Amino acid sequence: MSETKRIAVFGTESTGKTRLAEQLARHFGVEWVPEYAREFWDRHGAIALDDMTPIAREQWRREDAAAARAGRLLICDTDALTTMLWSDLLYGTCPEEVRRGAEQRCRNYALYLLLDADVPFAPDPQRCFPLPEDREKAARVWRGALERRDLPFVEIRGLWAERERQAIAAVESVLAGQK
Repeated sequence: MSETKRIAVFGTESTGKTRLAEQLARHFGVEWVPEYAREFWDRHGAIALDDMTPIAREQWRREDAAAARAGRLLICDTDALTTMLWSDLLYGTCPEEVRRGAEQRCRNYALYLLLDADVPFAPDPQRCFPLPEDREKAARVWRGALERRDLPFVEIRGLWAERERQAIAAVESVLAGQK
C-alpha cells in the first residue's frame, strides 16, 4: 500500500475548517481527525499556555493513530502549525516541544487547504478575532506560516459550494500525483 496522503484543513478561526474536513472525508470515503483543542475547551472551559503541550501531544497521537489505520488519504481538521500559531498569538510564546513538533510535522502533509477569512464570522465562545481587520491579520499569519516554510497549499475562497468544489479538486490533484 502506498503512503497515506495527509491533507491539513488550515486557516484562522471561523472559516469553515471543521465543516470542510467532514465534507471531504464523506466525499472521499475516508477518516478525518477533528481538532482536539475544541474538545479540550469544551471539557475545561478555557485553554492556558500550560495546556498547549498536552493539546499538541494528543492531537499528534490521534492523527498518527488515524494515519496508521488510513489507506490512501487522511483529512486533518488542524495541524501542529496551528497549535504553534495560536500559542504565539494568544500567549506571546510557544512551548519548545510544540514549536519543534510543528516544524517537523508540517512536512507530513501532502497539501494544506488554506481557508480564506472571506466568509462571515460566526460567534462562538472559543473565538477571539471577530473584527474584519483582526481576521485579515490572522489570515496573513496563517498564509505566512506556509509560505515561509515553502509548504504546498491551495487557497480556498468564496461561498460554501465554491470552497467545497475547490477543495475536492485540490485533493483529487494530490491523489492523482499532480501536487
